[in-house]
Amino acid sequence: MPEEDHLFPAETTQRQIARELYRHARDLPLISPHGHVDPALLAGDQPFPDPARLFVVPDHYVTRMLASQGIPPARLGVPSIDGTEVESDGRAIWRLLAANWHLFRGTPSRLWTEKVFAEVFGIDQPLNAKTADEIYDELSARLAEPQYRPRALFTRFNIEVLATTESPIDDLSAHAKLAADGWGGPGGRVITTFRPDNLVDLEWAGWRDRVATLGELTGIDVGTYSGFLSALRARRQAFIEAGATSSDHGHPTAATLLLDEAEASVLYRKALGGGTDEQDAEIFRAHMLVEFARMSLDDGLVMQLHPGSVRNHNKALHARHGRDVGGDIPSATEYVRSLQPLLDLYGDDPRLRLVLYTLDETVFTRELAPLAGGYAAVYLGAPWWFLDSPEGLRRFRETVTETAGFYNTSGFVDDTRAFCSIPARHDVARRIDAGFLARLVAEGRLPLDEAAETIADLAYHLPKKVFRLNNEEEQA
Repeated sequence: MPEEDHLFPAETTQRQIARELYRHARDLPLISPHGHVDPALLAGDQPFPDPARLFVVPDHYVTRMLASQGIPPARLGVPSIDGTEVESDGRAIWRLLAANWHLFRGTPSRLWTEKVFAEVFGIDQPLNAKTADEIYDELSARLAEPQYRPRALFTRFNIEVLATTESPIDDLSAHAKLAADGWGGPGGRVITTFRPDNLVDLEWAGWRDRVATLGELTGIDVGTYSGFLSALRARRQAFIEAGATSSDHGHPTAATLLLDEAEASVLYRKALGGGTDEQDAEIFRAHMLVEFARMSLDDGLVMQLHPGSVRNHNKALHARHGRDVGGDIPSATEYVRSLQPLLDLYGDDPRLRLVLYTLDETVFTRELAPLAGGYAAVYLGAPWWFLDSPEGLRRFRETVTETAGFYNTSGFVDDTRAFCSIPARHDVARRIDAGFLARLVAEGRLPLDEAAETIADLAYHLPKKVFRLNNEEEQA
C-alpha cells in the first residue's frame, strides 16, 4: 500500500474516499489540550539529549514492554530511587532497544516511533541490531542542529496550542519564562493545566507536606478545610493567569459525593492528623470532585476526569523506580452511579464542561456515550493510554457515534510526554477518522461534504471549542 494510504481501509472505494477526506484535516494546526510534555523543555530550548534519553528512558510504553520480557528498567537508564545501579551509556541503551525492536511489532509504540524517525528525522531504514549504531549516529547528528531544538520543532510541527500539566504547588516558573520571552511559537501558545491529584489523594505519600507547601505558596492558612479550599482557588487563578483553560483529575474511580461543610471539615482535620483510612481517602477524593466542579462554574476551567488506573501495581517496580514508569494497570470502571451526585447538581449547567475518559472500553457504549448524549455538560474524551492505538481509536468511533454522535466528543487528545511523537499521534487519529467517515460515505449514510466538515471539526475545531481555546467562543 502506498505511504499516502497508510492506515486507510483496504477496500478500494473506502480508501479513495478516506484519501480525499484526509486532505481536509492533514494540514490543520495541532491542538494538544492535554499532555505531559515538560514545559522546561521549551522554556530552556536546549538541544535534546542523546537518542536513548529522547526515545527510551522517559517512555514508559517502551520500558514497560521491555520489562515484560525480563529487561529491567535500570538497564534502560530509568533513574532509580533505591540505589540500584542504572545504565548511563546512551549507545548501550539504544543497542538494547534495537536488539529487541521485534517485541514492538503491531504496537502503537512502533508505529509512532517509526513515523517520528521518518517524518521528523528523515530516517527510513528499519531499526535492528545491525542498524542500531548507524541510526543512533544519524539521530545524534540531527539533534545537534538548531532546527531540531524544541522551539524550532514546535513551529515545524504546526502546534497551535500545547497544554502541559502541573501540580497546584508547581511554581509555574517554566511558563513564566515562556511568557517573559514572549514565546509560544509563531501563532502558537503553551499553556498549563491544573492537576490537583497530589493534594486530594490522602493515600499519596507526603500529602500533609504538600498541603503545607500549598499554604506557604498562597499565604493562606490551610489548617482549616475552608482555608484549604481558598488556597486551591487561589492557585487555580494563578494557573488561569498562566493560560490554563482546564483542570485534570486522575482518580482511581469516578466516584463523586457531596459532603456538607461540617462533614468535610471533620474529614479534613482527621487527614491532617494522619488518622484516615482507605475509605476516608475515597470519600475525600469523591467529595473534592464535586468541589472542583463547583469551582469550575465560577472560574470556567474545563474539568477532565481520568479514572480507572490501578497505580503502581508492580510493587517491585514502584519501590525501585517510583511513580510513572509503567507499573500501572487498567481496571473496570463504573460511571453512571458514580457520577450521579455531581450530575444531579451540575450536569445541565452550561457553565460546566466535564470531559470523561476511560481505560475500560466496555463502558463506551453502555455508559459513557449515553451520558454524553444525555447531559449538556458531558463530553467524551479520546481513547486514552492503553486505548490510543489505531484499533482503539477505530473502536471508539464505532461504539460511541451511534449514541453520542461526533459533537459530544472532544476531538483528539495525545496525552503524551514524548514531544517528538505529537505530530505522529495526531496524524494517526486523523487517518483513522478519515477511514471511519469514508465508510459512512460509501454506505450512503453521510454526504461527502458533511464528512469533510466533520473530519476538520474532529481534528481542530472541536478541541478548540470544548477546551475553551477558541477566543471567539470564549467571548460568546
